[in-house]
Amino acid sequence: MAVPELLIRNLSREFSSGAGLHDISLEVEAGEFFVLLGPSGCGKSTLLRLIAGLEPADRGIVDIAGTHAGYGARNGAVAMVFQNYALYPHMTAFDNIAFPLRLMKLGREEIRRRVEACARSAGLSTALNRRPAELSGGERQRVALARALVREPRIILMDEPLSNLDAQLRASLRVELKRFQRDTGRTVIYVTHDQLEALTLADRLAVMRAGTIEQIGSPRALYDAPANEFVASFVGQPPMNLVRVRVAPDRKTLCAGEAMLRVEPPAAARDEVIFGIRPEDLSLDAGPAKSAIETTIERVEFSGARYSVVARFGPAYLLTETAEPLQAGERRRFYFERSRVHFFDASSGRRLPRVDSSPG
Repeated sequence: MAVPELLIRNLSREFSSGAGLHDISLEVEAGEFFVLLGPSGCGKSTLLRLIAGLEPADRGIVDIAGTHAGYGARNGAVAMVFQNYALYPHMTAFDNIAFPLRLMKLGREEIRRRVEACARSAGLSTALNRRPAELSGGERQRVALARALVREPRIILMDEPLSNLDAQLRASLRVELKRFQRDTGRTVIYVTHDQLEALTLADRLAVMRAGTIEQIGSPRALYDAPANEFVASFVGQPPMNLVRVRVAPDRKTLCAGEAMLRVEPPAAARDEVIFGIRPEDLSLDAGPAKSAIETTIERVEFSGARYSVVARFGPAYLLTETAEPLQAGERRRFYFERSRVHFFDASSGRRLPRVDSSPG
C-alpha cells in the first residue's frame, strides 16, 4: 500500500480564545490537489500553518512521505504561497524566485536554469527584471508560484492566493493553477472560503467548521451526498434549499406551516426533519415519476440566460431558476425527482438515508 504524501493524525491546536483545531485527521496522496474549504475562522489557515511548520501543534502528528515532520523541521519538503504573495518589493521577479536557491548556495548557472524553468511552469511570460510594483496581480501570483516551485518541494501550500484578484482574473487563474499542478505533478494543499474554487480545483476536499472537519471526499460526492446540513448549505451555489418540516401522522406527508408536500420521509425521521432540494432540481416540467410542490412566486430576477426565482412554500423560501419569466404573486407548481431529495435530522443535522416515495 502506497504511503500517503501527507498524513495527519489527531492534530490539535488550542488558543486562549477557545478557537483552534480539534483532533484533525486526514491523508493526502502524492500528486493530489486537495482543498481545505470553510468559512472565515474555521481553522483552515491554522491547519496550513501547522503543516508548514510555522506554528507548533499541541497534540498530534504530521508525517510527510512517511517521515515525521516536527515543528520547524520541514527540511524543504513544503513551500507556501501566501494570500498577499509575500514578495520582496525591492527585488526583481527573478531575484524573488531565486532567493531560496541563493540561501541554498547553488551556483549562478544552476540558479538561472531553475528560475527560468519554474517561471515557464508558472506561466510567467513577463520580463523577470521587473519589481513587484511593476507587475499585475496575476503576474505577482505567478512569481509566488514559481518561487514555491523552485525549491522542488514535495508539497505546495496555498493560502487563498486568488482572493485579492477580481472575478474575471480569478476565473482565468483557476484554469492556470490546475494546469500548473497537473504539469508539475506536485501535491497541492489549497485553502479557500470560495466553494466555486473548491469544486473546480479539487481532486478531493475537506469541509471545515469551528476547528473540525465535517466531511472529506470528491467534489461530486460532497455535492450529491452532503454528510450534514452544514455541508449541504455550504457546498453549492446557489445553496441547497433546506426547509424544516413536520412529519404528518400518516408518515407520507411533510408540513411547513399550512403548506403540505406528499413525500415520504426516511424511517429514521422523527416528528420534525430537514427537507433539502437543490435549486437546479426544481423544474416547471411535470413527469410521471416526479413529486410536486405548490408555491407562491415572491421575486423574479433576470440573470442573463435564465431567471432567478424565489418562491414561498409555507413560511419557507425556495430558490430555483427558470427559462421563462414568472410573475410575483402567482401560484406555481414545481416538480422534482424523488431521488434528488435530501433529508437531515432536525436535531443533529446529520444526513438521513433517502427512501423512494410516491409522487404527489
